[in-house]
Amino acid sequence: MTYRLFVLPLVAAVTLAAPALAQLPRTPVTVAAEPNNKEPSFRDPKTGQVWTPENVGEDGKPVAPQDRAFNPAGQAVANQQVLQQEAKVHTVGTVPITAGPTVPLVAIDNPALRVIPGGRWRLVIYLQNNSGSTLAPSLLCRFTNGGKLVLATYVTTRPLTGGERVGLSIAGPPAYDFVDSATCAVTQP
Repeated sequence: MTYRLFVLPLVAAVTLAAPALAQLPRTPVTVAAEPNNKEPSFRDPKTGQVWTPENVGEDGKPVAPQDRAFNPAGQAVANQQVLQQEAKVHTVGTVPITAGPTVPLVAIDNPALRVIPGGRWRLVIYLQNNSGSTLAPSLLCRFTNGGKLVLATYVTTRPLTGGERVGLSIAGPPAYDFVDSATCAVTQP
């Protein structure tokens, strides 16, 4: 008798929460490649001299602009079309089914932005299906440099079962394009 009394309020709570799930705001996740906002410099450990692009050269002579180090802020990348890709998904565990008014159906966490020398930028993220339903999330990821778009990519995944936590790697622009941050947001469901 007490078992029936416990199940009925639980079913009623799940039924009433379903319309609220569809109204959750989607929050993008941003990750920085390197939190260095000042001019690049190097301190010589033997002499203590601090070298910057302005003072590197022979005998204190100024360096010509064409001989200076690469300036990421001066990069100009032609806007490319939006790249569409299907990410390889690897199951890494399970999460409690907690989707509700304050917990999104699909959540992104632990982003890491890396470059593969001679290859491409890679954004590694984890997705959690917080619902009890099987969902196939879609993401929109933007790779930027100083707030300027370098590459946008639309990412699809295989369907994730309820409570599944997965890791995936998203290909970004070529390594010769400088990227200082990436933002990903769930666009579907």
